[in-house]
Amino acid sequence: MKSITWMLLVVCLSLSAEVVGKVDKTACAEVKEKIRTIESRMRTGYTRAQGERYEERLRELKAKRYKLCR
Repeated sequence: MKSITWMLLVVCLSLSAEVVGKVDKTACAEVKEKIRTIESRMRTGYTRAQGERYEERLRELKAKRYKLCR
């Protein structure tokens, strides 16, 4: 009985680790896409106020990318 319980525990933990890994990869890809979008907008030109907003958002996204995409 104990061996079955341990096996079930190991299976559950390994499956949850896979799910977490997939979620992290998806979140990482989303953050990278948002960064690319903002950088693309910045190449087309912007006002000073827009530039400040873009830079602030990029700082936030790059910090988030650092945490998610290791």
